[in-house]
Amino acid sequence: MEKTSSQQPNHSGENVPVWRQVFCNRTLNLRSVKAIGYDMDYTLIHYHVEQWERRVFAHVRERLLSMGWPVEDTAFDPAAVMRGLIIDKTLGNLVKANRFGYIKSVNHGTKPLDFDTQRKTYARTVVSLDESRWIFLNTLFGLSEGHMYCQLVDKLDAGVELPGVQSYSDLYKKVKGAVDLTHMEGQLKAEIIANPDMYVDLDPELPMTLLDQKYAGKKLLLITNSGWKYSKEMMEYAFDAFLPGDMTWQDLFDIIIVSARKPAFFSGIQPVYEVVDNGLLQPIVGGIETGKRYSGGHSSLVEQCLKLNGEQILYVGDHVYGDVNVSKNIRRWRTALVLRELEGELQSIDSFRARQKELTRLMQEKTRLESALSRVRLQVQRRSKGYGNSDTPSRSKLDKTLQHIRSELIAIDELISPLAKAASELDNRRWGLLMRTGNDKSHMARQVERHADIYTSRVSNFLHATPFEYFRSPRGSMPHDAGDFTK
Repeated sequence: MEKTSSQQPNHSGENVPVWRQVFCNRTLNLRSVKAIGYDMDYTLIHYHVEQWERRVFAHVRERLLSMGWPVEDTAFDPAAVMRGLIIDKTLGNLVKANRFGYIKSVNHGTKPLDFDTQRKTYARTVVSLDESRWIFLNTLFGLSEGHMYCQLVDKLDAGVELPGVQSYSDLYKKVKGAVDLTHMEGQLKAEIIANPDMYVDLDPELPMTLLDQKYAGKKLLLITNSGWKYSKEMMEYAFDAFLPGDMTWQDLFDIIIVSARKPAFFSGIQPVYEVVDNGLLQPIVGGIETGKRYSGGHSSLVEQCLKLNGEQILYVGDHVYGDVNVSKNIRRWRTALVLRELEGELQSIDSFRARQKELTRLMQEKTRLESALSRVRLQVQRRSKGYGNSDTPSRSKLDKTLQHIRSELIAIDELISPLAKAASELDNRRWGLLMRTGNDKSHMARQVERHADIYTSRVSNFLHATPFEYFRSPRGSMPHDAGDFTK
């Protein structure tokens, strides 16, 4: 039977939907990986994003109200902000940039900038995430932060007094501080623990995935920034009901590390404590051991304990910087990025496939007509300036040809416009697709490309890949590559 566009072979040849596959930027042989480390939040534990971020937003609003800020009318809109957008702290803008850092779409506060204003504002600006001006929203935890900031930019512009704020940059510091305190304090996490059904999106395939890896001989590690109590409750809820016999989630992991303080976990030396009964912390002397639970510490301790390093360890997380960038650049661990939105994005692309085919055909025809128009314009130029071939058609004939081609271009633009608009609104009506800005890759896609050896929408997609997979990156292509040579 012929495969549908959404049902394609993965690396192993098994037919699975494309949105459940693992994608490879840099060739990775899982057989040579001896240990796999996992982040928890939005990696092993996926949340119902809207419910989670709505509660975070509500807590932040209450915190700002207690500071005397008039934020009673602020509200969370899950479609207003998406991962991969960038806050411009200098101008109070939210921007989407392409892979080169050129800004393609802008909101000032909550309001879109028109094209002319956008071009004038950023004509000489290229986003560099090394500059403190730019804040990259690289996890789903950034949605409530970004949306609150945008609404408060509107208030600041309207002259509303926000104590302690003199600039858009000051405003961001205040919002970020309120968000960080919300995540650090126990009230929000107590709500999640009390009602996990509301907030946690269970994946029954996930425990089998880790069992496959464990019994294939991989050392499994849990390395999370969350504290012990919260991690224990979430992992019990997500794993224990789906594990065989009396096995618990703790039996899956050779080393468990909570309160890891990534990215510092990968870049520095931090004190480490053993987590003993009832979550009490006990100082340790020397290294760590398998079969135990720890708080804090650093990646060197893991390497020393397992007698592994560099490319023998794969780390899987959802944070482009705190999980994959630093683990790769500092420790030379292999990296896997979890992008849950990729699932919906690829489904949207698949549902748009027929219209995309028509849009592509129309764009090819438009390109042909524009090329023909350019050639006729050149003939007009040569005739008017008196150079070139003597058999150039008459000026009146050339003018008629120009008029005809322009009419065809107007007609084809009318067909292209609604299709192009629909394509730009896939998955998010304001910002479009996570991994694209128009025809180009987004800045988010560039970060994924640079830092993640492999990436996928959820950890359980490794079920289809198996623990023995040899992921081979596709042949890199450039615009001058053509034809079957690149296929």
